[in-house]
Amino acid sequence: MEIRERRPDLDDRVPAGIPFTTDPGRRSAFIGGAPVARVPDGRMDRGNGFRPLHGRREERARLDAMLQDVRDGASRALVLRGEPGAGKTALLDHAGERAHGFDVSRVAGVQSERGLDFAGLHRLCVPMTGLLPRLPDPQREALRIAFGLRLGPAPDLFVLGLAVLGLLSETARNRPLLCLVDDAQWLDRASLEVLTFTARRLRTESVAIILATRAPDPVPGPAPEPTGSADPDAALTGLPELVVTGLPARDASTLLRAVVPGPWDERVLERIVDETRGNPRALLELSHEASRAELAGGFGPPGARVSGDRVQDIYRRRVARLASPTRRLLLVAAAEPGGDPVLLWRAAERLGVGPEAAAPAVSAGLVHIGDRVRFDHPLARSAAYWTASPEERRRTHGALAEVTDPVSDADRRAWHTAQAASAPAEDVAAELERSARRAGARSGAAGTAAFLGRAVELTPDPAHRQGRALTAAQAAHQAGAPRTALRLLSIAEAAPLDRRLRCRVELLRAQIAFSTKRDGASALLLLEAARRLQPHDAPLARDTYLEAIGAALFAGHPADSAALLEAAAAARSAPPPQAAPRVADRLLDGMTLCLTEGLAAGAGALKSAVGAFRAPDLPDDDGLRWSWPAGLAAATLWDYDTWNELTSRHLRLTRDTGRATDLPLALTSHTIAKLVGGEPAAAAALVAELETVSEVVENPWPPYAALALAAWQGREADAAALARSVAAEAARRGGGDDTTVGRWAMAVLNNSLGRYGDVPAAAPEDACDRLGGVVTEAWILPERIEAAVRGGAPREADAALRRFDDLARVCGTDWALGLAARSRALVGTGASAEEHYREAIDRLGRTRVRGELARAHLLYGEWLRRRRRQRDAREQLRTAHEAFTAMGMRAFSQRAARELLATGEQVRRRAAEPPGELTAQESQILRLVREGLTNPEIGTRLFISPRTVEWHLRKIFAKLGVTSRRQLRRSASGVAG
Repeated sequence: MEIRERRPDLDDRVPAGIPFTTDPGRRSAFIGGAPVARVPDGRMDRGNGFRPLHGRREERARLDAMLQDVRDGASRALVLRGEPGAGKTALLDHAGERAHGFDVSRVAGVQSERGLDFAGLHRLCVPMTGLLPRLPDPQREALRIAFGLRLGPAPDLFVLGLAVLGLLSETARNRPLLCLVDDAQWLDRASLEVLTFTARRLRTESVAIILATRAPDPVPGPAPEPTGSADPDAALTGLPELVVTGLPARDASTLLRAVVPGPWDERVLERIVDETRGNPRALLELSHEASRAELAGGFGPPGARVSGDRVQDIYRRRVARLASPTRRLLLVAAAEPGGDPVLLWRAAERLGVGPEAAAPAVSAGLVHIGDRVRFDHPLARSAAYWTASPEERRRTHGALAEVTDPVSDADRRAWHTAQAASAPAEDVAAELERSARRAGARSGAAGTAAFLGRAVELTPDPAHRQGRALTAAQAAHQAGAPRTALRLLSIAEAAPLDRRLRCRVELLRAQIAFSTKRDGASALLLLEAARRLQPHDAPLARDTYLEAIGAALFAGHPADSAALLEAAAAARSAPPPQAAPRVADRLLDGMTLCLTEGLAAGAGALKSAVGAFRAPDLPDDDGLRWSWPAGLAAATLWDYDTWNELTSRHLRLTRDTGRATDLPLALTSHTIAKLVGGEPAAAAALVAELETVSEVVENPWPPYAALALAAWQGREADAAALARSVAAEAARRGGGDDTTVGRWAMAVLNNSLGRYGDVPAAAPEDACDRLGGVVTEAWILPERIEAAVRGGAPREADAALRRFDDLARVCGTDWALGLAARSRALVGTGASAEEHYREAIDRLGRTRVRGELARAHLLYGEWLRRRRRQRDAREQLRTAHEAFTAMGMRAFSQRAARELLATGEQVRRRAAEPPGELTAQESQILRLVREGLTNPEIGTRLFISPRTVEWHLRKIFAKLGVTSRRQLRRSASGVAG
């Protein structure tokens, strides 16, 4: 791979990786420094010759338009997807040829590198590393650690994605950049995730990324260990696609005629085109396999089907026809994933193979050896490797290990040594273990798992093998390979386990189950693991009890209440901590006391535990791991300030550490806090970020936050669609068809629309009773009280009020007591009702829950109007209407407007939005500018490049009529967002 400038005096058909000179007559491919084949006209002979594309008019037009867009300042990404041999590489060649004025960087996935994290990304980006100093410090250091340039704490893929986005943007600052990625299905997992993240973030950087991937098709020989490999179908989802199919019959026939000298039998050509489905590679390979007699008279085997399997067979036969020294040379080339010709020749010499063995392989169109070693097709590499015997492969890896530098490339040397081992060897396994630790330091979770997995196979001692298998399983779990983790766990269980190891195995099984299912059954598995850990590792057992409670709370369905209460009872019966209680211990004790004996009994302990999480010196690790359940506990206590602070800190820590996989939960929690605080605009920005993050982590996240936002904004159709999505996710997890957040959100929506009869269905009574007010189930009580009063069900209202009054007194916060007073006013009559409304407004006015305060004004105004106190009613309703309108709570605003009209007051309509209304992303950028963030910081927050931020700011300046960031910060805050 190289970045190179296209020169008009050079023929653009020379593929990347072939040395260039300025003299067309001297361009050659080299093998170990010796010229092999001169290509006077600059075209590279690929066995069949380097020829122009036949057909593909639409595909070429799309690629040409894409490149023109990039020349004009846009950025584009495209996935070429097709079966082996469909012509994806040829289309990449075409794009490279047409990229006049571009810097071009080209890389191809290598099957044997799939277990080495960032191997493909390293080859793509190393020529650009001179621009690293231009990146923000965290991003620059993340790339340096990932590429092994230095050791340090493992960076997150999220941070690396932003770093690569910035690096490509800086590379393209003066000239457009084209990145061509062939065989993306064989890139290592980490590289593919980072590249696809980057491709999704491209906006206006003048960068094009084209990734070619094959449709699923078996590769000859045993499948490699899946750890570290990526699923391209999942990773590439959402990117623009161009499906590369076989050529139309006319173009396929033209291609055959161009490469096969006549005469031809038209029926034979028609049959070949039909059998190959126009697959260009199959057509070309078959033209070399078939004799002229076969093509002229149809004397080939009847009914032969040429497909992906057929292409593999062709490569296997071509390799098998070569002499033994040439096959050994190809095997070395296939086993050395880096494509280093120096290593190739050194290893070949140790195997008794000289340079003369290369010519037949080059002539056969299987491999090209220049400044890099490149196979003509991935299936050629597979054939060269898997047609060799196991003993031949071991000898080859042994030779490569001997010639690989033990200092600069210790990990690859260890890998080759391990592949050369024919029997368990502790010294080899130990070296793999050391390589795994180095991979972990570079954030190579998948590489760690690959090294440890092979170390397990080579460990002779059964007891030692068990421990390594468990460690490898944990690494595989962290790498997102649950099936591999479970297989390694089965190895750990192959021999009898002592109790401690058995407990760790069961804990990991439970954690894997929850990470993949997120259901109540997983909570029960965590509970059982905690019980088994208790006699052996009390602190870990207590942490696992808290995980089990959190899992049951996350499942959030009445069917999971039993698991939640069982976990609480078991945790409470566990021995107390031996040393000073940690914050997690205090949180566990407070939650279990509330769950087992009720909020009244446990509120004091829970308040103390939650307060500990507000300490400024709280370790970040505790804040990251336990802020979510601590924030939920604060919400249970109706302590808005603490809840908002904890969700804000959780989100900040998650962002600062770049933990993309933790961001969806952190964003969801803080979104709900912002909604309750009456800040739908801030919540909307968080929801937009959440949607982006959910795409980044490639893990569908239930749209709880979006549903809550739609409900508070009164967007009935959107809320209904989102509620169905939430219900489907809940049903998929096996917990029924509803969740706490979903029920609460729909109850708020129905009350805002005045559909009081629908609230009980959205918030059934058992949801309010089953946990005695613990967690956010209690939030539904005020909604039920309002709906019952307005729906003519006073007994239901009285019963719900008694429960809520008890909870509010226990919590003692203005938020809880204010809502209790509002609820008492709804149920009450006469002077007492008015006193309660005034108390509600007074208490809620001392909090930050502006939405609930506006609702108190609305209800009081409605009560006053019904008593014909029109002037007093107008004052309350006007206050409510203005507040709801400012907060974007449309349904509540319309409800207040209807009440105002009933008092005789004409409601003034808001002025139409100006033609220069900001888009959602422009509003987000404006908000962040006002917070004082720089362009790189805004890009990091919104997952776009600084150059895209600059582009958006120019549009914002024009729309708002300003010329500087200072004017933006001084401008009125009423602009959307």
